[in-house]
Amino acid sequence: MQFRWLRGALGAILLGAILCSGAGAATQAGAAQAKASWKLVWSDEFNGPDSSAVDSSKWTAETGGGGWGNNELEYYTDRKENAFQHDGNLVIQVIQEKFSGGDGVTRNYTSARLKTQGKFSQAYGRFEARIKIPRGQGIWPAFWMLGDDIEKSGWPKCGEIDIMENIGKEPGMVHGTIHGPGYSGEKGIGSPYALTGSQKFADDFHVFALEWEPKAIRFYVDDHLYATRTPADLPPGTKWVYDHPFFILLNVAVGGYWPGNPDASSVFPQTMLVDYVRVYARAASTGAPVQ
Repeated sequence: MQFRWLRGALGAILLGAILCSGAGAATQAGAAQAKASWKLVWSDEFNGPDSSAVDSSKWTAETGGGGWGNNELEYYTDRKENAFQHDGNLVIQVIQEKFSGGDGVTRNYTSARLKTQGKFSQAYGRFEARIKIPRGQGIWPAFWMLGDDIEKSGWPKCGEIDIMENIGKEPGMVHGTIHGPGYSGEKGIGSPYALTGSQKFADDFHVFALEWEPKAIRFYVDDHLYATRTPADLPPGTKWVYDHPFFILLNVAVGGYWPGNPDASSVFPQTMLVDYVRVYARAASTGAPVQ
């Protein structure tokens, strides 16, 4: 279609407004259609009473201070001081304190690591959480998943999907990564997502999401698609292990090989606020999630 030249600057502005309005309507319609294709199958809105523990029918608190394979410095506890509900959010709180656990390990920081293992897992779908992350050198928040065959297959054969990780020295950046046999740890296949200008993720809530299909895993921040992984991305001779149910984890680590340790600039306590975690399946799917 051709448009006749509109006289003067006003005509150009009006034409631009018409075109932008049409594009905006099309975008909104597309977003609404995409949203309608998902059906909510599991969630935690964290609307329990203030200072209450997390819902034990949905989450298990892992405990221990052995470094978790990353030389981390925190001790994960099952105390309400480190994980509790407040004002409609899950609060994972990192405290600088000397703590000795039942395993005989003593650490100078405590935090929480929650998982849905044995309570909920699902293969494929959309997994999302609205999170305000903590800040500071040595702080390492994460929203991620592990294959529910980990007890049998071990890591990394079970597969790992990191929906969101941040290290405090990169306040405006998060990472989405997959790990499997032959491409784990430092060899994990990941991509960063950076906010524009001087924005910091710790300043506000953001929605971190994953859309997972049999041969594709897509990473989003605030509905911006920033990375897609397929079997073609894997190193030669390695296996795509994302074909079975995974469970969800939320945690905040302190220190470790990747973020480095806290320093004089680090401030405690630090908190990660989670407004919700939601899991969807394709609306047309008749398959129920594995629980």
